Amino acid sequence: MAGSVVKNYFPSQVVSDLEKMSIEYGMKVAKAIEYEWFEDRFSHSNRYLNNRVEFHKLRLYARGEQPIQKYKDELSINGDLSYLNLDWKPVPIISKFVDIVVNGMSNRAYEIKAYSQDPYGMHKRTSYMEGILADMDTQDLAHYANAKFKVNVFDNPPEQLPSTLEELQLHMQLNYKQAVEIAQEQALDVLMEGNRYELVKKRFFYDLTVIGIGAVKTGFNTSEGVTIDYVDPSNLVYSYTDDPYFEDLYYIGEVKNIPVNELVREFPNLTESELEEIVKEYNTYSGNSKYGYNTGKRTDNNKVQVLYFNYKTFMNNVYKVKQTATGADKAIKKDDTFNPPSDKQDNFTKLQKQVEVLYEGALILGSNKLLKWGMAKNMARPKSDYNKVKMNYHIVAPRMYNGSIDSLVKRITGFADMIQLTHLKLQQVMSRLVPDGVYLDADGLAEIDLGNGTNYNPQEALNMFFQTGSVIGRSLNENGEFNPGKNPIQEIQSGSGGQKMQSLIATYNYYLQMIRDVTGLNEARDGSMPAERSLVGIQKMAAANSNTATRHILQAGLFLTSEVAGALSLRISDILEYSPMKNAFIQSIGAHNVGTLEDVSNMYLYDFGIFLELSPDEEEKQLLENNIQQALQQQLIELSDAIDLREIKNIKLANQLLKIRRERKVKQDQKIQQENAAAQAQAQGQAQQQAAQAEVQKNQAITQSQIALEEAKENFKRETMIHEANVKKQLMDHEFQINMRLKRMEVEGKKGTEKEKEDRKDERTKIQASQQSELIDQRKTGGPPKKFESAGNDILGGGFGMETFNPR
Repeated sequence: MAGSVVKNYFPSQVVSDLEKMSIEYGMKVAKAIEYEWFEDRFSHSNRYLNNRVEFHKLRLYARGEQPIQKYKDELSINGDLSYLNLDWKPVPIISKFVDIVVNGMSNRAYEIKAYSQDPYGMHKRTSYMEGILADMDTQDLAHYANAKFKVNVFDNPPEQLPSTLEELQLHMQLNYKQAVEIAQEQALDVLMEGNRYELVKKRFFYDLTVIGIGAVKTGFNTSEGVTIDYVDPSNLVYSYTDDPYFEDLYYIGEVKNIPVNELVREFPNLTESELEEIVKEYNTYSGNSKYGYNTGKRTDNNKVQVLYFNYKTFMNNVYKVKQTATGADKAIKKDDTFNPPSDKQDNFTKLQKQVEVLYEGALILGSNKLLKWGMAKNMARPKSDYNKVKMNYHIVAPRMYNGSIDSLVKRITGFADMIQLTHLKLQQVMSRLVPDGVYLDADGLAEIDLGNGTNYNPQEALNMFFQTGSVIGRSLNENGEFNPGKNPIQEIQSGSGGQKMQSLIATYNYYLQMIRDVTGLNEARDGSMPAERSLVGIQKMAAANSNTATRHILQAGLFLTSEVAGALSLRISDILEYSPMKNAFIQSIGAHNVGTLEDVSNMYLYDFGIFLELSPDEEEKQLLENNIQQALQQQLIELSDAIDLREIKNIKLANQLLKIRRERKVKQDQKIQQENAAAQAQAQGQAQQQAAQAEVQKNQAITQSQIALEEAKENFKRETMIHEANVKKQLMDHEFQINMRLKRMEVEGKKGTEKEKEDRKDERTKIQASQQSELIDQRKTGGPPKKFESAGNDILGGGFGMETFNPR
């Protein structure tokens, strides 16, 4: 490859634009490419055929269809295979590893993100960010105005305002999206879906794994619009490069085997005579192996090989600047041969600018017929740098050094060959294995008499042995001598083949493990049964290590997808500005979102940066989930935060959001704790105040109760005194009445006494008179005088005398 670095048969690029546009210049470029790839005069090698042969061999190994002749040569003896009856079909051991890698890569989900990087888009983003900063700086005043005057001065919802600058940056990355960016992302999705890019992606992932290089082509035409086509790397030709991303190419092409009828449709200006001449010349000149796919045998004479190529060079944009009579400058476009006349240099000046351009060509290989040459009509130019132009082909070879390409399959073909040889040796050993047999001593059987008249012949002995496992023998013969054939039946062991098989199986497993070691596809990823005592975490770590070993293939595929998306973004501008399919394209995008129709119409005014947001793999998801679970267990985030974090596909942004939500939660918890402490302090103060008030009220109640008690006592005492006074008064009244009665009774008694005295006196007088009469009578009769006073009847019973009623 080193000999092909210096080339001296490409035409010089330092020529005029008119010469570059000529058919002769295009023919020189086409022939230079043909010489370099098909008949290199310096290295005397055919790069195109060498690449095809190498890639074809690797693809056969990946399919388990590699040639078996070398295995036959390894096992044959001077080419003789008559003694070998083997199944020569290769063991498709590499196919499993290729499918594991390709399917795992193809299933990785991603989202295409568009970032408006033109001045207008940047101005909108900056204005939005400044509005948020203004709201963040004045939110206290805005809350006060809203509370006092019911006036909303916020430009953004206050509940969604970030609290820190770091949170603001994360908000701009996660939540801010311009409508035109959304429209661009939808347009890219529509174009990729329309071109069935998922199928193209699986094919170039397969190429990256098997042959180590992948390629995609994007284009634009008025009939089909934007196109995405898979490119077989074995058909590619390109300028020498050491860059695995092929950024420094100045030409690139693709060889296609095209039927003649398709050639007529694509190049309708060809006449019948020209077609006959092309087919005749091609079949005559290119019937050798250097233009064939695998061998020099061509099977279809109605097809020709056409080399389609892009050639990057530069063009001089020259303008004649003329000063008008009014003093203004007028620019007139000229070709690069224009030079102002020397006598009119004061009125004319030359303005020149060099820009990159692409020329497109098509050459019939093996002939001198150049079907096409001219400047490309729809060149993809970045709006950030119109001097640059992008190739239509996007290529990547992640493991390329000095022009040599390495691949996953290329590393393990030697081990696959050893596995195939081991497999064939196993078949050979198995074919030579014989079952275990028995040794029968006929002379030993002749010395045995069964005693029942039955002959103990060899057949009878074998039947008894196989049916019952029993053997009849004699230790002594008829002469009483030792019988050397006392065990007439003995088993014959043939165990050497089993040992050889175990050795070959160990060899097979050794080379299989070598494939795993070289590729990094260990048992945790290649579908093998994991060890029954292996922990789940260890299995996941092993699978994660395997993913790391093949990550370069994933990154290469994502690079191609990113390049395709960037090219489509530039092609969308061509559709919106030049294509008659503009309205249909806008409607196809607007079908997803009617609100984006206006944005799509103006999308060509923007310049977008395209990047891919890759969904995290299982390892990254598990790490993020572990962080989320730890934060939830420590109550550092809420459940709603965990839901938001799981929806973010960018692990870096998810971890940043986790840190911000954690800090916010800590601040909220501190604020809540402070509020709780203040509330508790306030509650304690209120409790103490209430306790003091209750104590005062209690004391007041006690005082009032004491006062009331004293008042009650005084009232009771007063009432008692009043009652006592009333009772005394009543007693005094009663006593007075009694005294009055007593006095009255005394008076009456005195009166009665006087009267009684008088009566007694009268009675006494009468009595005396009577007594005197009785005395007289007694005297007359002679009896004693009678006593008339009572004994004790003067005092009341119980010692109660009348003296108690005397006045005190």
